[in-house]
Amino acid sequence: MGRNSDAGEKILAAGRSLFEARGYSALGVAEICKAAGVPKGSFYYFYASKEALALAVVDEHWADQRREWTRILSGETGAAQPLDRLRKLFEETEAGQHAVQQGCGTVLGCLFGNLSLEMSNQTEAVRARLQEIFDAQVEMVAAVIGEARERGDVTVNDSREAARSVVAQLEGQVMFAKLYNNTGRLSPLWANCLALLGARTA
Repeated sequence: MGRNSDAGEKILAAGRSLFEARGYSALGVAEICKAAGVPKGSFYYFYASKEALALAVVDEHWADQRREWTRILSGETGAAQPLDRLRKLFEETEAGQHAVQQGCGTVLGCLFGNLSLEMSNQTEAVRARLQEIFDAQVEMVAAVIGEARERGDVTVNDSREAARSVVAQLEGQVMFAKLYNNTGRLSPLWANCLALLGARTA
């Protein structure tokens, strides 16, 4: 019986779904196992604790999201220019949140942002992992802003600090979309980003 057995995958999938919809603190191992359809005793064969499951969920979610961000920001979607790629990231983020809302009736927001707000003062391991993920997001966006700077499309002096502001804006607007249960809160993202970057092109 390996870590990647059917029961382990069911627990991971249930954990991800429940953490996204309900958060971390309100959930117990028994509820996660019930949702996964596995005996409670199976949980500790795969995960030492609920925190260990949360870390696995975060890592899996980031692997998926990183693939998507790489696809978009590298231009695989057909957007050749750096600002077009950045705009595509915002558009797909909004579309993703809208699709979730259409499916379950609620804007769930960003798993990383939600866990950051809930757990940053509770567990150092999760906090540190989320820091790494947000730093990686900033680096990915900074690379695109750097390209835009070289082209003369934006006027910011520090690509990394500008990227930190862009990611913070994206995360904050997703949080507002969740709070108001309204994906329309994401609509101003692109115009705000252009202003933040001092863009020379629309």
